[in-house]
Amino acid sequence: MPMLKQLRQDHANMARILHVLQLKQKALAEGERPNFQLVREVVDYILDYMAGFTLPLEEICTERLKEMAPHSETVTERLSGQYRQLKARLNRLSRDIDAILMDVAVPMDQFSDDLRNYLESHRNYLREEREELFPLISEYFSDEDLVRLSHALPANATAELERLQGAYPELYAELRDNTNSDPLPA
Repeated sequence: MPMLKQLRQDHANMARILHVLQLKQKALAEGERPNFQLVREVVDYILDYMAGFTLPLEEICTERLKEMAPHSETVTERLSGQYRQLKARLNRLSRDIDAILMDVAVPMDQFSDDLRNYLESHRNYLREEREELFPLISEYFSDEDLVRLSHALPANATAELERLQGAYPELYAELRDNTNSDPLPA
């Protein structure tokens, strides 16, 4: 099913982006000062991605699954709640990064803990989507539903990474450096 393959690819791309953020969190936890401009780029990218992709995906899946598989409501409600919590955590981190970049005193140990907790929560969210939402999509979505879902997805992972390269050059360079290759296929 090509649509689920695309969803899995988007998850893999997000995992790579979260890994870059984790490297910065690890440096911070070890007492180093990471490149906060890069951290800003990562957080902005994730916020943009959540607004442009995750929210529309959630709305389509929740609406359709309520019709086709009412028992799935517990899964979709839980994921929706997790999404709102992730977004709130990310917005708080974003405000803290703004303060840091303006040289306002922010307790780095608390920021590091908040960042670590956010990363753990986001990875858990992705895992639950893969393990619980994707099987429901596979089982209950018709070809027509999948076409509708495809319109909510970024055109493809490559197009999203190309946009990333232009909009977030430091993050793109970090992704390239951490994968030892160009993250965009030739």
